[in-house]
Amino acid sequence: MYPLTGFTKAQVIDYYVRVAPVMLPHVGDRGVTLRRWPDGVTAESFFEKRCPKHRPDWVPTCRGPGDRGGPIEYCRLDSVAALAWSANLAALEIHAPMARCGDLDSPTMVVFDLDPGKPATIVECCQVALHVCEVLESVGLSGWPKTSGSKGMQLYVPLNRPHSHDHAAGFALAVAQLLEKRLPTLVVSVMKRSLRPKKVFIDWSQNA
Repeated sequence: MYPLTGFTKAQVIDYYVRVAPVMLPHVGDRGVTLRRWPDGVTAESFFEKRCPKHRPDWVPTCRGPGDRGGPIEYCRLDSVAALAWSANLAALEIHAPMARCGDLDSPTMVVFDLDPGKPATIVECCQVALHVCEVLESVGLSGWPKTSGSKGMQLYVPLNRPHSHDHAAGFALAVAQLLEKRLPTLVVSVMKRSLRPKKVFIDWSQNA
């Protein structure tokens, strides 16, 4: 799987099994999108939303939003065996949505995706993350970093009461616009690429 280090698929499977007690509470009740590298990380990858038809009977699915054809069935990795199965598919990224399978209209978290525009790096993302946390703390919320991205990072904010995706997206946008106003040389809140060099784009749209 990792030619430069010699890290094998068997070792990936072993790792997934060992981290399952920590990972399952975060992904087990959500329909996930898999990013797969069947020929290793130096080759092409692809995203797979629709759960493969050849999946075992013990890998359940979760119906969620799809494409023009309507809803689709996502994989639900709710057991150690299911996680190991996904590792065998070379699913090195597992993307979980904001809402659980049982209530797709109610996100349980808000996410701030911090994307650096060159020459900005993860360092600038960390600076922006601290500013986001200051805003969150001012309204009684806490953010938790996730650093598994390819170049940026994410902040997740748990929600302890029911909200809609529109409410979550609106809140994230408001925070992004506030910080853009406070830190105009560091933060941008719109996706337009011409505005993003040297700045950190706070992508709020993943909450929509």
